Amino acid sequence: MSARAQSRLLGLTLLTNLITPEAIIPSLKANSKKQALQELSERAADLSGLPAREILDALIQRERLGSTGAGDGIAIPHAKLAKAHSMFGIFARTPRPIDFESIDGAPVDLIFLLVAPESAGADHLKALARLARMLRDPATTAKLRAARDVNALYAVLSEEAASHAA
Repeated sequence: MSARAQSRLLGLTLLTNLITPEAIIPSLKANSKKQALQELSERAADLSGLPAREILDALIQRERLGSTGAGDGIAIPHAKLAKAHSMFGIFARTPRPIDFESIDGAPVDLIFLLVAPESAGADHLKALARLARMLRDPATTAKLRAARDVNALYAVLSEEAASHAA
């Protein structure tokens, strides 16, 4: 297998291992950035067994460094936690865009939360880069905004992870 093929396979594995259908929220009920982070922290706690308060505190601390609102209606809040055993993600779509203090000032309706162990090092950065590359693609975001349920969203995320893994 070529180095490029290995890199593509690693990228696909990394992204598809980050999210499960249970980690997708097709209609996140949140009217503010803080409320969205609270709801995402609760779902992350349910899935990981980590305390929701610790997840939320880490996310808020990260947001103080600068908004994770990446522009074009996308946010990728992320945090590293000592108690996290593995890296995982939560994807949510809001019915109405919310202010996320994004770099372009645009409200956010697509949110991908990433939680990683403190020991994740470069893997955390690689995952963030792959997520950003995938979510920067207007075709991908259009599909995510058009998908109507968990299964459709998961299919888009899985398909797009495969095509953006290289």
